[in-house]
Amino acid sequence: MRKLLLVAAALMALPMGVMAEEIGQVSTVFKWLGPNDKIVVEAFDDPKVSGVTCYLSRAKTGGVKGGLGLAEDRAEASIACRQVGPISFAGELKDGDEVFRERTSLVFKTMQVVRFFDQKRNTLVYLVYSDRIIEGSPQNAVTAIPILPWPKGS
Repeated sequence: MRKLLLVAAALMALPMGVMAEEIGQVSTVFKWLGPNDKIVVEAFDDPKVSGVTCYLSRAKTGGVKGGLGLAEDRAEASIACRQVGPISFAGELKDGDEVFRERTSLVFKTMQVVRFFDQKRNTLVYLVYSDRIIEGSPQNAVTAIPILPWPKGS
């Protein structure tokens, strides 16, 4: 049991990557104790592709467990990525590169966004999904951004 606690503590100490900025939220279920269940909309920039911002909406579980950070959030999420400026790459892009990761339970479940480059169509493709150490979820969402010239002065 002690080894399991040490592993859990080590996993919690690992950095989770890019931080998202909360854009807004709405309550979906009233809770008598603790925060309400809600849907949160967050934004984050792709760390290797300047000029791209992704917007992620996802459920956050409230109640006492949610308020203490012990609840497991649902696997459903929606994503929309947009070109917000001239696109340039900081290094080589690899298919399946993780661009965002956030823990959705105390230890074992995460929500991730990965990027692919569709070279034939000159398009960036972003996929959001949730995984768990034992069993992940097939629920996912995808968005695509064609790489277009950006007007000068914008």
